[in-house]
Amino acid sequence: MIGAAFPLVRPVLHRLDAERAHDLTLRALALMPTARLPADDPRLTVELLGRRFPNPVGLAAGFDKGARVPDALLGLGFGFVEVGGVVPQPQSGNPQPRVFRLAADRAVINRYGLNSEGLVVVAARLRARAGRPGIVGVNIGANKDSSDRLADYAACTAALAPLVDFVTVNVSSPNTPGLRDLQGEAFLDELLARTVEARDAANAATAILLKIAPDMSLDGLDAVCATARRRGVQALVVSNTTVARPASLVEQGLARETGGLSGRPLFGPATRMLAQARLRLGSDFPLIGVGGVDSAEAAWTKILAGASLVQLYSALVYDGPGLVGRIKSGLLERMDRAGVTRLDALVGRDAEDLARAA
Repeated sequence: MIGAAFPLVRPVLHRLDAERAHDLTLRALALMPTARLPADDPRLTVELLGRRFPNPVGLAAGFDKGARVPDALLGLGFGFVEVGGVVPQPQSGNPQPRVFRLAADRAVINRYGLNSEGLVVVAARLRARAGRPGIVGVNIGANKDSSDRLADYAACTAALAPLVDFVTVNVSSPNTPGLRDLQGEAFLDELLARTVEARDAANAATAILLKIAPDMSLDGLDAVCATARRRGVQALVVSNTTVARPASLVEQGLARETGGLSGRPLFGPATRMLAQARLRLGSDFPLIGVGGVDSAEAAWTKILAGASLVQLYSALVYDGPGLVGRIKSGLLERMDRAGVTRLDALVGRDAEDLARAA
């Protein structure tokens, strides 16, 4: 029902400041009864990370930063939901305005700065949903003014790993000064070692994922892939937002805003980075494809590039929650045409070509 109503609601939401519209959406979801959708077609099932995902379409981090409505979001048809980013101490993030719609480009620029209610609040909400169905993960980061960012990640992991299905180590947000420096080999090695150690000390059967930026060099990607494998990371999330501004952007005025660019213009660079990661890590290391997923065709291409699962967020701003069902239906149609009954038969099939795509 909410999907069908979105075309009527969208003009009203888009007259509001983007952050205000987003907050109203979360409030509306919190008031709605959780939907009971029909079971997904079993052909969409993905066995990964020791879990059975009912479909491969997930919600990316950033939509529900405070874990306020993960069950309502699962009720929209997502196969999994990633909440956060979460940092240990509450922080307000950057001054407003800090979110901008580039409507002509079907894109968004944000410079939230990891605004978070903090670890205690988010952990309490996740603890309250213990035992409910659905796969939920959490994205973690470090406080902007932290004197020990490695300790921040360890603290988040220790508290949250027992409450979720996966923890995503975010070292790729462009809006926290110095955070992307943690993608450097020496920092990343220590960070991942401490994160895995914190997960193990909590006795949690929780997967550790690593989310990377689309802007790194291929030499940097080599180092990240090697470190992730060596330290026992179980999947790579490719990718976060980009600081680049493609010349093709129509909204040139808004494009000058500082922050990470997401949405359709991110699809090309994020998918190339995904395919490059697939070539380096091989078929036995899971990848999650994020960036510009706004159609079944885009999701299909991410899978061909190497993604076992995909995530979206920015496309919801323009298409609403009905997009989730359309992507799932479109994937099934493409599977029929390809003559396959399992998506994993297609994962990475075109990685070599897509790694070189212009």
